[in-house]
Amino acid sequence: MHPLLTSLLAHAPVVTDGAWGTELQKQGLAPGEHPDLWNLSHPDRVEEVASRYVEAGSAVILTNTFRSNRIALASHGGGVDAAALNAAGVGISRKAARGRARVFASVGPSGKMLMSGEVTEDELTEAFAEQCHALAVAGADAILIETMSDIEEARIALRAARTTGLPVIASMVFDSGKEHDRTMMGTTPEQVAAALADAGADAIGANCGLGIEGYIPVCTRLRKATTLPLWIKPNAGMPEMAEGHITYRTTPEEFSAGSLALRRAGADFIGGCCGTTPEFIRALAAALHPAR
Repeated sequence: MHPLLTSLLAHAPVVTDGAWGTELQKQGLAPGEHPDLWNLSHPDRVEEVASRYVEAGSAVILTNTFRSNRIALASHGGGVDAAALNAAGVGISRKAARGRARVFASVGPSGKMLMSGEVTEDELTEAFAEQCHALAVAGADAILIETMSDIEEARIALRAARTTGLPVIASMVFDSGKEHDRTMMGTTPEQVAAALADAGADAIGANCGLGIEGYIPVCTRLRKATTLPLWIKPNAGMPEMAEGHITYRTTPEEFSAGSLALRRAGADFIGGCCGTTPEFIRALAAALHPAR
């Protein structure tokens, strides 16, 4: 295991951060606006989000670089220096961490379908390699390949990230199938565990798509299928539409209570995805580490 992960897991479960998009919206991000561009236009507001998670108890925070690969950026008009955008994202999170938390760089999907020919493997490889190199040079502690629904795209991103020499975590979305235990492409937890381990992941996991109750059985199956550390970040329940706005009904207290079952299921890194806030992380940290 990579020394950084060994060090962090000596204090497992490791509390990570919560949602970024909804927190940036509270800071004024407009609907449809690309959140990552704020690394250059509103770095102080991005730093505020990261700082609140550190204050809430996150031992690991991410970067605001989820859609900062050149393919995803092109859908917003292009003309953005992807390397500069990623470097800014790392710098903002490192400043917010102030040595109190590790910074894992977020790498999300391209937004294009590999299997339908919207993008080629070579194009994905180049885009992810460019992004991961920029993140590593800027000083990220590790790289998180997250919110992936296509195992092949995840593997391509993972291989690109491994060239940096940093530890790499790969996380998939499980929200499909009769039991909501498959990725959008129909891949099972067992298949994900085998494929990502074979591709060289230092840790694997799941995020988004489901609330904490839904990820307990997925986590259990991942744990049975691998000895790698597990990274799990559920949503604050399932999204609902209320008065024209998406809301999440799970409370911080309910989320933190569920985290204990998630830990028993084998999760090593636990945080929150869509709908979670610094209050969720504060409750999570108190539940998982009551003596601190």
